[in-house]
Amino acid sequence: MRDTRESRLLLVLLIAIAFALITVDIRGGEESPVDGARQAAATVFGPVENGVAAAVDPVGNAIGAVRDSGDRHDRIAALEHENAELKTRLGSDDRNASKVRQLDTMLKSAGAGQYGIKAAQVVAIGAAQGFSWTITIDAGADDGLQRDMTVLNGEGLVGRITTVGPHTATVLLANDPDFTVGTRLEKTDELGFATGQGSRPLSVQFLNGKADVKKGDRLVTFGSSKDKPFVPGVPVGEVVRVDPSGGDLTRTVYVRPFVGFTKLDIVGIVVQAPRENPRDMVLPAQPKKPEKPKPTPTVTVTVQPNGDLVDGSGKVVGNINEKPGSSASPGASPDAAGNADTAAGDAANEQE
Repeated sequence: MRDTRESRLLLVLLIAIAFALITVDIRGGEESPVDGARQAAATVFGPVENGVAAAVDPVGNAIGAVRDSGDRHDRIAALEHENAELKTRLGSDDRNASKVRQLDTMLKSAGAGQYGIKAAQVVAIGAAQGFSWTITIDAGADDGLQRDMTVLNGEGLVGRITTVGPHTATVLLANDPDFTVGTRLEKTDELGFATGQGSRPLSVQFLNGKADVKKGDRLVTFGSSKDKPFVPGVPVGEVVRVDPSGGDLTRTVYVRPFVGFTKLDIVGIVVQAPRENPRDMVLPAQPKKPEKPKPTPTVTVTVQPNGDLVDGSGKVVGNINEKPGSSASPGASPDAAGNADTAAGDAANEQE
């Protein structure tokens, strides 16, 4: 449409009519004179609007999805990050709980043996300085550690310190082939020397070739002069096999260590030896063996043709024809008669 005077007058006229219709519609309320026209327009244009909306909505949804995809991606990424943090926290909590349990067990063992210990954590495991079974701990000379100190945990003997640095130390494990420790057998006090054999049980040679040793016996450290490198009473292991003595001066047995050397984490270094030898105090109490059930004695009773009940020794203990309260035999006391009646009734029931 060209911009002329007539077109402008037509536009002004249409705007004035529109405002007039709006004013009349508002003032008319529910009885507006234009309500009929509105309904007719809705009837005519309603289906058209629905069709247009149905055609446009998927496009609009797609546009909205594209517009919101960035926010959704950021939200998903945030949730994944929170999930990863939660898993890490849970894993850390489990690890901390495990460390607390190990430390608690170790402190109880140290308390039983009256050992003054310095706790440390294993930071490395493997070959070091030519040794095949060693660990590195996060404590050293600055923490008061010295060479040839005993190392233990809540299960028993771990090893001894061989090298000390300012902040770390190297521990030779008890299962290393170059490791030897004096041992004492629980209760019998038989002495021997335990030597590491890697992943196999420790080899222990008892000084007494005729020592009474059996499977399941337990050993502790005998102790060294001035408590270095070993303090007394630290649990070493349990006998799993005994070789025949064969008349030798010494006797060899094989001992499974209490300590799991492949899963070490928290350890304790004995910085103060006990005042007295704890002997077997650090060993855990052995479970009591269940008592064997006592056999229940049984009595065999035979019924004679006359009704007498005869036990295995040939003694008449009653008669199945007797009534309760009657005498079991002439001259029998009331108590004896009562006992006979009871035995007779039981025997009769048993016989039936």
